[in-house]
Amino acid sequence: MAKKAFFAKIRENDIERREDTLNTSKIAKGLVLLCLATAVGLGALGAQAAKVGQKLENVTLKDAEKKESTLPGFGEKVISVTYADMQTADDNDPVADAIKAKNYDEVKYKGFGVANLKDSWAPNAIIRAVIRKKMKKYDTVILTDEDHFIPKAWGLGDCNDVSVFMVIGKDQQVKFIKKGKVAGKEIDQVIRIIEAEITK
Repeated sequence: MAKKAFFAKIRENDIERREDTLNTSKIAKGLVLLCLATAVGLGALGAQAAKVGQKLENVTLKDAEKKESTLPGFGEKVISVTYADMQTADDNDPVADAIKAKNYDEVKYKGFGVANLKDSWAPNAIIRAVIRKKMKKYDTVILTDEDHFIPKAWGLGDCNDVSVFMVIGKDQQVKFIKKGKVAGKEIDQVIRIIEAEITK
C-alpha cells in the first residue's frame, strides 16, 4: 500500500508540474500577443493621417514629361494641392473653380494637382492626356505620383478612389485638408483660409 501511495504521489506531482508548465506557456503566449498588439497600435498611431497644423516636407515627383520635379512654391507661397487618381480626377473641380475665380496673385498663391498613377486604372498615356487638358483649363501644374510618394510622406493613408484637397501655408503647415469632395460651406472656408494666409 505504501508503495502504491508513493507512486500515486509521484503521478500527482507530475500532473501538477505539467499544469504549471501549460499555464506558464499560456501566460507567455498572452504576453507575446499583448506586445504585438501594442506594437501594431503604436505603429498605427505613428501613421496617423495628415491633420491641420502638421508640418510637411516637399516631395520629389514627376511632371507631365516624366521629369523629376518638387512641388512648386512649397515653403515660398500659399499652395493648394489636389491629389487624385483617374477615378476621382474631377471630384474637386468645384473648389478649384472657386479659387480660380478669385485670380489670386501668383507671387503669393499657387494651386496645382498631383495625379495618383499608382491607383489609376487607366493607362498612363490616357492619364497624361487628361492632365494636359486640366493644366490648360486651370493654367497650372499637374505632377504625377507613380508610387504613393505623397501619401507615404504626408501620412494620407489609402487614397484609392478618393480625391484629397489640401491648403498648405508658407510655413509648410497644413491649413485645410479633406479626403473626399470639398463642397458648399467648405469651399467658402477654403477661400477664407487662403485669403488669410496670403496676407501673412
